[in-house]
Amino acid sequence: MQLKLRIFQARILKRDRRTLATHSVRLADRVTLAPAMTNEYYEQGARRAAKVGDLFGKIAPRYDLINDLQSLGLHRWWKRRLIDVAGPKPGARALDLCCGTGDVALALARRGAEAVGLDFSGPMLSIAESRGTRAAGIDGKPAPRFLLGDAQAIPFPDNSFDVVTVSYGLRNLANWTEGLREMFRVARPGGRLLVLDFGKPDNAVWRGFYLAYLRAVVPLFGRFFLGDAQAYAYILESLRQYPAQRGVAEQMRQLGCCEVRIIQLLWGVMSINYAHKP
Repeated sequence: MQLKLRIFQARILKRDRRTLATHSVRLADRVTLAPAMTNEYYEQGARRAAKVGDLFGKIAPRYDLINDLQSLGLHRWWKRRLIDVAGPKPGARALDLCCGTGDVALALARRGAEAVGLDFSGPMLSIAESRGTRAAGIDGKPAPRFLLGDAQAIPFPDNSFDVVTVSYGLRNLANWTEGLREMFRVARPGGRLLVLDFGKPDNAVWRGFYLAYLRAVVPLFGRFFLGDAQAYAYILESLRQYPAQRGVAEQMRQLGCCEVRIIQLLWGVMSINYAHKP
């Protein structure tokens, strides 16, 4: 009798797992394939930069706090992993594009690199510069230099940097392939290119839960802290148009990069694209 009961329970459990997997795949398909949302901060074409500028100007004062909350603090670990993979040596020249409030540029400088952070958002750069001023001279390491500029037209000559990074910025460019091309151009031969950004998990079940979180939960942070849900609903909208880790890796290969690899974080929710310039 007990053996029959166990067999029956195993069948029920197996059926429930199949049902969960089926529903999760359907959820992933709905979230991935649903028509594009209307988001006031997202617009393809010539006005893309202005819209993104409006967005980051608005969220700058609460940017770090909301990142901590929506990622449960994991974004700090992911950025540390980025720096570890980049492996900047003391005295190396490093450029962090779309530097935001400066945390990656500051981390590169703490490793002894001669770091530059570049961003086109004045409010974001103001926060980065304040952080840089406070960090100046700590442990005898130089503070980063922060510049206002466009990642699609980097104001440095060819072959200028040993390390070129971008975190959560390539996806926001009007032309992400041009941004990647510029990264390749300013990297020195043997230089390292790294891209940290939201990914698209290969596993359909996990992808379904992740995209549902971006759709239903993340905008609540924008609504609660900024009075504007669309400020963070933008993440999912921008991710729809972005090829994520697989597409970035392929574009790196097309540019002529070598040692191209993808480092999956949290099973592909985030990812680091890594490559060398030959």
